[in-house]
Amino acid sequence: MRRLPGMTAVALLAPLLAGCSGVSGADSTSAAASVVTSFYPLQYVAERVAGDHADVVNLTQPGQEPHDLELTVPQTAAIADADVVLYEEGLQPAVDDAVEQSGPATVLDAAAAASLAGDDPHFWLDPTRLGAVAVAFERKIADADPDHARDYARNLASLQADLENVDGAYERGLADCGIDTIVVSHDAFGYLGERYGLQVVAINGMSPDAEPSPAHVRRLQDLIRKDHVTTVFSERLASREFAESIAGDLGIGTAVLDPIEGLSDSTADEDYLSLMRSNLSALRKANGCA
Repeated sequence: MRRLPGMTAVALLAPLLAGCSGVSGADSTSAAASVVTSFYPLQYVAERVAGDHADVVNLTQPGQEPHDLELTVPQTAAIADADVVLYEEGLQPAVDDAVEQSGPATVLDAAAAASLAGDDPHFWLDPTRLGAVAVAFERKIADADPDHARDYARNLASLQADLENVDGAYERGLADCGIDTIVVSHDAFGYLGERYGLQVVAINGMSPDAEPSPAHVRRLQDLIRKDHVTTVFSERLASREFAESIAGDLGIGTAVLDPIEGLSDSTADEDYLSLMRSNLSALRKANGCA
């Protein structure tokens, strides 16, 4: 090539340097962190803490039962490529397998962060345990993206304040109730009961669609009569058949108590905080709380 007058080596290299700028320097550090969460409560935590600095992909779609999740090929690839994966080991076997096989850069097991007790995975219905997961996630995302660590810390503080407010509302709202027993459609409310002094009895076990035995139904009916239970709680994402049948046989009411495993068409405009408050209102009404 003929050198033009005054052309230097730097000038010759400039187009090449410009072409490489998309994978180096400021452009690479400004890219949003990628976060994959496995179901809604973890998505809520990740979005609140990460704010605008991360792209959060949730594997469980609205209206989908988290326990039944099967991953698509793109979802499995997203796990492998994520900067941080936030999931709960033992809740969704397909996610457990994908995390083990793909080895994402940073993984946070919410079960460990929440200090689970027993086989019940529904820790988020105790907002203090969800807060513990938020603290652990903030550390992980700040390590993965230290440039925005101060923002992550501020976002965490805001979320923690909201969770503390909900916790306080439950403590005050359930402190003086005529009934302390609740009958729910599946065994998802153990941590809530433990935190706020409720005896929780489930129609089904951990599976929301399992069919209870006749003997179990009779025991439930006896308990409902003995404790003067006024309401059998059902859910949005699972069948209401058994709850409505038991309530109908005894002439008592039904209401929704949301395990907040995911959003649905009817709760698309809600979030974790508003659903927790709705649950509190339902509990206070059913149990005759002052």
